[in-house]
Amino acid sequence: MKYVLAGLLIAGLATPALAAEFYVAQRADTNKCVVVAKKPTGKKLTMLGTESFATKPEAKEAMKGMPECNS
Repeated sequence: MKYVLAGLLIAGLATPALAAEFYVAQRADTNKCVVVAKKPTGKKLTMLGTESFATKPEAKEAMKGMPECNS
């Protein structure tokens, strides 16, 4: 029983970390690229690409390869 409770506790702590998503977005007013934790709505920020990234460093690396962010 204690193993089940320990497993549930570990799963409960790990789940929020696994659910984190990052997006590459472009600001509408300045056209600068940024990495954000919430999916852009298209008003102030426009999402670039179609995928989300598990970590912020992954999103920053992907941003380097996007032509909209290199101009």
